[in-house]
Amino acid sequence: LVEFESFAIDRLKLLKVVENLGVSYVRSSEMYKTKLEAELRKLKFPYRALAEDDYEARRKDHISHFILRLAYCQSEDLRRWFLQQEMDLFRYRFNELTESLMQKFLEHVHLSFEAIGEDLKNELANELSASTPGFTLAKVKEQMFYKVGLADAVDLFRARRVFIKDGFAYVPFKEIDVIVLNNYRTKLSKALALTARSLPSIQSDERLQPLLNHLSHSYVGPDYSVQKNTGKISLEQIDALSVKSFPLCMRQLHRALRDSHHLRHGGRMQYGLFLKGIGLTLEQALEFWKKEFIRGKVDADKFDKGYAYSIRHSYGKEGKRTDYTPYSCMKIIMSNPPSQGDYHGCPFRHSDPELLKQKLQSYKIPPSGITQILELVKGVHYQLACQKYFELTHDVDDIGFSLNHPNQYFTESQKLLSGGRELKKEFNNSGNFQQKNNSQESINSSSTPTSSNAKADTELEGLEAYFTED
Repeated sequence: LVEFESFAIDRLKLLKVVENLGVSYVRSSEMYKTKLEAELRKLKFPYRALAEDDYEARRKDHISHFILRLAYCQSEDLRRWFLQQEMDLFRYRFNELTESLMQKFLEHVHLSFEAIGEDLKNELANELSASTPGFTLAKVKEQMFYKVGLADAVDLFRARRVFIKDGFAYVPFKEIDVIVLNNYRTKLSKALALTARSLPSIQSDERLQPLLNHLSHSYVGPDYSVQKNTGKISLEQIDALSVKSFPLCMRQLHRALRDSHHLRHGGRMQYGLFLKGIGLTLEQALEFWKKEFIRGKVDADKFDKGYAYSIRHSYGKEGKRTDYTPYSCMKIIMSNPPSQGDYHGCPFRHSDPELLKQKLQSYKIPPSGITQILELVKGVHYQLACQKYFELTHDVDDIGFSLNHPNQYFTESQKLLSGGRELKKEFNNSGNFQQKNNSQESINSSSTPTSSNAKADTELEGLEAYFTED
């Protein structure tokens, strides 16, 4: 079980990097490929389509994929996220294969398409050139084309990137990855649905179910229950810190508390544990909440009887003496959604887009930045939307880390504001944020894997398993 959890957490770390890179860089750029390969090496997963015959790396790759299938089949949001990241990882690996290995792989997974003959290609040359972006007549003659059923090439058809005739798409070899990915998406989506149906039998296993629940809400960063700054923050600093260094979820809770002098249980837990994580002592927490609540409809006696116990409990001083950990982003996003009158949760996940837009406008986020954040929210990239919010409120080009925890947001903000990180944002003459063009960055990549028969079979094993439905 230790290996089971270790493999799964490493893959979760990898998929979060895949998500982050997919938004920060063009997927086909050298920078994207270089950074993803570095992460695969670091976490000891196969890289460059298994250039080395590493049994342990392949074993870890296969096992961890299927463990996360179990953990991430439990809801539509989880399935959607897992499917997208595994698709991006698969795309990278498939495109790292040489042409001969791609051909062999297609045979391995029974996706052999009919290559059209030279006579038919010459007959259709003008149509193929006109219908396939970037293809001159000369290039058409050089490239191999496949006759593929329209249902398999629907993405290319939608994008008007392929020639259609008599219910078939004529797909150039360089676009075959779109067909393979479409097939993989269909199979993995079906497999996740089937796995979800078999969950009741797994839920009866007392060893596995807690682990799977933990993984689907898992946070894989530092432990913020260990307070390094205990007592270093005064209550008088909290208002200013909430504007400068709190993530939007905590800034929203702080504002609601100041305005209404009360928070419901979900808000008190989320915000109280966050404050504990940034350094408030138990005594400071009791004073902070009491001062605020008695400004509302709660008198001192009622606070001492009804609320002080739960604060002491969250610090591990009552009940089972459990020292509660501040909530991670995944826990906030995936559990206990707010209802009417609540202010907890993730604003990027739980707010109406129009209300979120108004809130960001009130915080002086520029229109272009709001558009970028709303696009990320629309794509279900809630943590990346929060990263973008960090960049825009701190005037940085690239935060240089993957954001997974509200207390991580606070810590990194304080580092940056105290000079621990370098400000890198660039502005053009009109004052607009200027993104670096990542696709223009070039880094020499190492040589492609050799394609001897023995090595080819080994290299293809890692990809072939992705088409297994069980």
